[in-house]
Amino acid sequence: MRKSLLSKAVTAVCATVMCLGVTACGGNSSAKSDKSNSDSSSSSEKIGMHQIAGVTAKGELGKKPTVSFKTPMTVEDNSYVVLQKGDGAQIEDGDRVCSQGIAISVKDGSELASTWEKNTPNCSTVVTSDTSQMTENYYKIFKSLKLNSTVAFGVNDSNSSGTSYLMVLTLVSKSKDLKKATGEKVADIPADLPKVTLAKDGKPSIDMNGYKGSDSLVSQDLIKGKGAVVKDTQSVMAHYTGWLLDGTQFDSSWDRGQSSAFSFDSVIKGWKQGLAGHTVGSQVLLVVPPSLGYGNKDQEKIPANSTLVFVVDILAAY
Repeated sequence: MRKSLLSKAVTAVCATVMCLGVTACGGNSSAKSDKSNSDSSSSSEKIGMHQIAGVTAKGELGKKPTVSFKTPMTVEDNSYVVLQKGDGAQIEDGDRVCSQGIAISVKDGSELASTWEKNTPNCSTVVTSDTSQMTENYYKIFKSLKLNSTVAFGVNDSNSSGTSYLMVLTLVSKSKDLKKATGEKVADIPADLPKVTLAKDGKPSIDMNGYKGSDSLVSQDLIKGKGAVVKDTQSVMAHYTGWLLDGTQFDSSWDRGQSSAFSFDSVIKGWKQGLAGHTVGSQVLLVVPPSLGYGNKDQEKIPANSTLVFVVDILAAY
């Protein structure tokens, strides 16, 4: 239950497509918190936000906070309070923000779940003014904060599992997603593999070079990135293009003009096995046999029993 609840809470609060909107307020102590709530209430009303009153946090900035409030209390969705104002770098447009989280029952104050103990921050939030990815109010609160800030969101779960809670997020780090693969070109690529060329913007094109496919997975770095090693438990942000062995393109994030996010739990086995172990910034040529792709089932533009060829730029992992 603890794992599933935390997963739901992080999804509800950290996912950039969520309907939760927020703006900045609050402080580090009860007195400061009350004052800040009062100071910012008028601006919060203008954007239709609800302040959570009576919640405070103590502890070293950037560490797991001790959160206090009188129980039982009620919370509304679309409610928030900034509990600690951070002392780190300012959050900016395009930042991918990693947050440690605690889910706290508003019924009795018990801790339902936490990422702090296993140090597994959620890094799914990208701060952007693009309202197709992040609501305007959610954007405003993150843009107003610095790293090491702690903010609590109300999650009213009374209509589902019956557990309403505070999702308390501490912003612990940030980074910028890459726009394309960045690193060293690999020199010793096997000569019989398809040949990849890149446009100035990084978009790949391919010459199959007489390649007939493989019964086993091929995972070949074309560019070796200098970022962190990707784990098979993570999600990746990637630019990619996919082709059939006859050179027919069936999909491309480049053509859509936007990179795509993928959880390894939701992609074909060839992606999970083929990208795990590579580094962020790398460009990887994947040859995926049917057994690790879509098998004997048609998939839109992909015929049954197709070998798939991908060029994937790993832009971030989280």
